[in-house]
Amino acid sequence: MASAAEQLAANMNFGAFARAKELQKRLLFTLFVLIIYRVGTYIPMPGIDPDVFAGAFQQQQQGILGVFNMFSGGAVERMAIFALNVMPYISASIIMQLMAATVPSLERMKKEGGEQGRKQINQYSRYLTVVLAMLQAFAIAVSMENPDPTTGATIAIDPGWFFRITAVVSLVGGTMMLLWLGEQITARGVGNGISLIIFAGIIAEMPRALFQTLEQGRTGNLSAGLIIAMILGIIAVLVFVVFMERSQRRLLVQYPKRQVGNRMMGGESSFLPLKLNTAGVIPAIFASSLLLLPATIAGFSADTGPDWLRTVTALLGPGQPLFIIFYASMIIFFTFFYTSIVFNPEDTADNLKKYGGFLPGIRPGKRTAEYIDFVLTRLTVIGAAYLTFVCVLPEVLRAELDIPFYIGGTALLIVVSVTLDTVSQIQSHLLAHQYEGLIKKTKLRGRKR
Repeated sequence: MASAAEQLAANMNFGAFARAKELQKRLLFTLFVLIIYRVGTYIPMPGIDPDVFAGAFQQQQQGILGVFNMFSGGAVERMAIFALNVMPYISASIIMQLMAATVPSLERMKKEGGEQGRKQINQYSRYLTVVLAMLQAFAIAVSMENPDPTTGATIAIDPGWFFRITAVVSLVGGTMMLLWLGEQITARGVGNGISLIIFAGIIAEMPRALFQTLEQGRTGNLSAGLIIAMILGIIAVLVFVVFMERSQRRLLVQYPKRQVGNRMMGGESSFLPLKLNTAGVIPAIFASSLLLLPATIAGFSADTGPDWLRTVTALLGPGQPLFIIFYASMIIFFTFFYTSIVFNPEDTADNLKKYGGFLPGIRPGKRTAEYIDFVLTRLTVIGAAYLTFVCVLPEVLRAELDIPFYIGGTALLIVVSVTLDTVSQIQSHLLAHQYEGLIKKTKLRGRKR
């Protein structure tokens, strides 16, 4: 027999959505903030020559600039005030998570501080975001002052410290504004605000990528059969990603019966869900950023860079066999590394033992931790293979078939993950609204009696 929650979920429809006024307000607020974000991606940074920058970007778009441009919804291509997007905050959050798992003082703050400790770590992440954004903005400003080796023109109209300060203030201010907007979405809208901002940027670039692909088909650079195969392949990969992201292994947890007064309590069972992909998209982001860094540095230094850097750039360029091998290896490494950071089998086993739970047939404590680690390791092997396949496939196709993949595997993973999370939150709001309506009806019936 279905539970009450399952019965309510089965009754969700557009009528229930029309009655959920609070959810409608949250969705409209989220849409309004995302529109503000999209407008900001078209406001250019002061003090630059757009034509010179457009030419320089065309030369460097295959490096990490192309990745940032994809995540920022084209803001990097236009060098808008939102060019850095929320990537400094993502990097700062990842660094703080790693430090919270390795630095004893931060680990104690996270475990013993409760909600206050998490807020303090989040505040440290904001401070680190400002530092990283300032470093990136200053590096961008200095690179814009370098003359083009062929034309001698500079992106900066008036190079100097005034331009550098203006660039740093504009880019850092844009990043912190996006961070604030993302927090407003999380508090007053639907979904995770930071994730939705990245999601909106990726989605905004998809129509142009589709148009460019169709244009190449019209001009004869791509055959009609190849374009159809690409569309069918993207649909198949999307279905595969959704299936893998929702897959989990459930470990049965049993709670013993205990007597409280004259009543027998407990004896219930629940499940400990272990996701197939515990690490999420973090391994792909780490691997792509580290591999594309040499190409970006070499691009900024142009012909003045050392010979060894240009050699490394040629060997590790996107689509090169060595790039694909290192990319796959680093995704696998970071998948295992990050999973060990975010999920601790010993802590999980201790929590189960504290609340009287146990896995049937396995002794509580150390044996439970070993069994959870055994299962998690094998799940991580499948998760690492899945991430590697999704992220490396576009690179292989682009290298072998010369297919213009403008949306990579990392972007596809982000889009699917954010969509699933947002839909889940919308369903939670609708479920809560139906519960409220059910409670009100029950009260009215009680008063009539």
